[in-house]
Amino acid sequence: MSETKCACPVCNKLFAASEITQHVEECLNMSSDIPDQSDTAPPSKKRKCAATSLCSSASASAGANVASGSGWGFLMSGKQDDCGANSKKLRLDKKSSSKIVSKSDLRSKSDVIDLSLSDENSEVAENAGMSQNQSGEKLNAIQSQSTEKVHYTNSLTDFSVPLADQMRPETLENYLGQEKALGNDKMLHKLLIGGSIPSMILWGPPGCGKTTLAKIISKNCKEKTKFVQLSATSSGVNDVKDVVKRAKNDLKMFHKRTILFLDEIHRFNKLQQDSLLPHVEDGTITLIGATTENPSFQVNSALLSRSRVVVLEKHSKTSILNILMGAVNRLDIKVIEENEEKELSQSQEQRVCIESTALDYLSAVCDGDARAALNGLQMTIQSAVSQSKQSNKSCDNTSHDTDEKNDCVVITRDHVKEGLQRSHVAYDKTGEEHYNMISALHKSMRGSDDSAALYWLARMMEGGEDPLYIARRLIEFASDDVGLADPQALILAVNTFQACHFIGKTESEKPLAECVIYLARAPKSYEAMMAYSKAKACIHDHDGPLPPVPLHLRNASTKLMKNLGYGKGYSHNPNVKQEFFPQELIGTNFFK
Repeated sequence: MSETKCACPVCNKLFAASEITQHVEECLNMSSDIPDQSDTAPPSKKRKCAATSLCSSASASAGANVASGSGWGFLMSGKQDDCGANSKKLRLDKKSSSKIVSKSDLRSKSDVIDLSLSDENSEVAENAGMSQNQSGEKLNAIQSQSTEKVHYTNSLTDFSVPLADQMRPETLENYLGQEKALGNDKMLHKLLIGGSIPSMILWGPPGCGKTTLAKIISKNCKEKTKFVQLSATSSGVNDVKDVVKRAKNDLKMFHKRTILFLDEIHRFNKLQQDSLLPHVEDGTITLIGATTENPSFQVNSALLSRSRVVVLEKHSKTSILNILMGAVNRLDIKVIEENEEKELSQSQEQRVCIESTALDYLSAVCDGDARAALNGLQMTIQSAVSQSKQSNKSCDNTSHDTDEKNDCVVITRDHVKEGLQRSHVAYDKTGEEHYNMISALHKSMRGSDDSAALYWLARMMEGGEDPLYIARRLIEFASDDVGLADPQALILAVNTFQACHFIGKTESEKPLAECVIYLARAPKSYEAMMAYSKAKACIHDHDGPLPPVPLHLRNASTKLMKNLGYGKGYSHNPNVKQEFFPQELIGTNFFK
């Protein structure tokens, strides 16, 4: 009697009952190695993505067999495959043929190479009588020739993957910056190296390396854990439940823990964040959240108590410069000084160069954002190379000179400055930076530093802050910090608020700057504030019921009140000494 066969729940193939367990484990491990497309998609869509990728790879392999005339591909010609996609024969263009480079292959390349084939090399595809081995050898020879000489005129203007994504480090050793949080002597660095990943919230500005750190953790712990990535902007509670369900199964069947990377975790509301609590607490999932907002305000306190907050700061100028140097070295672009441009114009080896001053300017203007710096470098290179190609074409149309010209494209500071002028200042009018800036303005005026006060005012105004909000804060400062030392300051602050209201946002910077300078230079007095604080404390700290208003101080507005003694004994003469405190507080002085 034949052994009973069971269907695999992943690939739906039939296997003997004694072999099905081993096959399911291998099949699941293969599905966990699917590229980033399925990992970054919500769990509810992963099986569909995996099936699509398998079908597309099967269709591509079948098409290759059809083109080569070998294998079983001929059975697929003219029909639809199981995935619903029409298999097509691979055609080599008579004029050019290009090699498709995958995302992972592109990251591993140290040089970006133009693999376009010349007219002479296209004979490989045209010669139908040539055997498959001969054509393969010829194609390999063509590719090896193209790798010997790097051409930038086409490759640098066509980045199929953004440079910022290509430059993502894959190990902690290559992770630049963030020495305060991930230095070699820090506890978190030792935990990550040892594979002990705690639940954590990565908090930092854009471009500081939050997603990169999560991907490094994913790669280092791939053998021991399963890594799932979600985005709070496109996921919900159902996706979290699906991840938890799979995590429990993996832990029970394969003793494999799950790491959930939740990007933009502050986009989850309180209810959605609460759905993570029990599973983080019992260890079903290890949560890595990434946010640009202050976790104290945007993440539930219960979730914070179960996680470690890792603060990632803006990259320093030196760190950005090191990242840019790594990028230009990867692209084989030479860094030169300004006086070397003439020498390179006669060189036939280097096609693209960049001045060191251009890199310095780019590292300074990107505001600590590594992604913005790399994308800016990519855009500048593409623009300069495209401009050079257009100028060469125009020269070819006007000149009949047959000598090939090999002018070097030099990227200068002006190229970077043209496309990357600082048109805005990073500022969040509703987030933590809003309160940090106004606090800095207050403290600068309190310290009588008019220059620093103007700087923080400019930062807020250039970031788009409401001028009326700043004017209201100046009124509070004039009454609180300047006080009785210069009563004119409060009048000026109120007039400044009215001026900002009358003239609008565009011209408000002038009266605001005048008022800020006046308040910073004005003498400071806290006499009124301190005395009032003592009066409040006297009321709150009074033992027993508060004393009533003395009868002679009461308002006798009716005949009955006069008969009861209201206002009796009060003198309207200000020179007459009288008691105005209740009996229990006679002799109190709040100004001592």
